Amino acid sequence: MHDALLALVAARRGHFQMESGYHSEQWFELDRLFRDPEKLRPFVAALARRLAPHRPEIICGPQTGGAQLADLLAAELKIPAVHSERFEPPNPTGLFPVKYNVPAAQRALVRGKRLALVDDAISAGSAIRATHADLLDCGAHPIALGALFVFGDKAAAYAHEHHLSLECLAPMAFNIWPPDACPLCSGNIPVARVSDAV
Repeated sequence: MHDALLALVAARRGHFQMESGYHSEQWFELDRLFRDPEKLRPFVAALARRLAPHRPEIICGPQTGGAQLADLLAAELKIPAVHSERFEPPNPTGLFPVKYNVPAAQRALVRGKRLALVDDAISAGSAIRATHADLLDCGAHPIALGALFVFGDKAAAYAHEHHLSLECLAPMAFNIWPPDACPLCSGNIPVARVSDAV
């Protein structure tokens, strides 16, 4: 399953600044996942089966890949989906500068509900962290994280810290560094900024 899912995305190597502010030597073009729903369908069904025992009442995903996955999982589980919207400051600096908020019209819907928070992929978890914090502000009860890909170990650490079950189809080794500890920066390799939340 890991290799078949990986075949749906394009991988690039280089020096990338992630939305979280971390730097990485790899980047995956995740938007390709949703171009062929039929190829993605078995993986959505597999992730839905893993999330079902946690009995979520709502699925939530951050814009945009997470929101698309949330819609597909919600249809599979026959429960509602909600989305968080992305808000980026004009000149983002530091780690985790981007915010994600549940729209006003959906905030009452999640209050008091058991909720699975999902994204197409999680590495540092910028979108997941911000969405999780806002869901708590809404009075929701997040109980699980779900992802097609988990890159590195930060998602597992975050899930453990916040007492969330983590369900993933394709865990992968993945190096990320804060800018001041990045070996690629030390080697004067030019950095490309990527805007997708991973």
